[in-house]
Amino acid sequence: MNSIQNQFTSIEQVTGRYLKNNHQSTASADSNFSFEEILQEQQKTNESRELKFSKHALNRLSDRNINLSQGQKTRLEEGTLKAEEKGIKESLVLVDDLVFIVNIKNQTVVTAMDQTEANENVFTNIDGAVII
Repeated sequence: MNSIQNQFTSIEQVTGRYLKNNHQSTASADSNFSFEEILQEQQKTNESRELKFSKHALNRLSDRNINLSQGQKTRLEEGTLKAEEKGIKESLVLVDDLVFIVNIKNQTVVTAMDQTEANENVFTNIDGAVII
């Protein structure tokens, strides 16, 4: 402790000397990646966030004879993306006459039904809804 007091006259000198070295090493480590490499890595991450269906949701789709068209699946993915952009964690997503509950963080459809089966039209444990 005495050696610090004898060498520096202010706290700014101490932090400047020790933090400057750490900051430089961090900056040089970051510069090892090109913009293109960072962009490609981000695109891979986004591609891996493809919407998944839980086993429960797949069973509900099968039991209820619900077949999603490619257009409906695309719109469901768009609705999920909109929910994520708004900070929703558990979303109800309506696509045509189909109802989906989606866990946004995990990009997973938790359950699915058509509106005729949603007799009471009451949905719990959601914090947002997207109508596509």
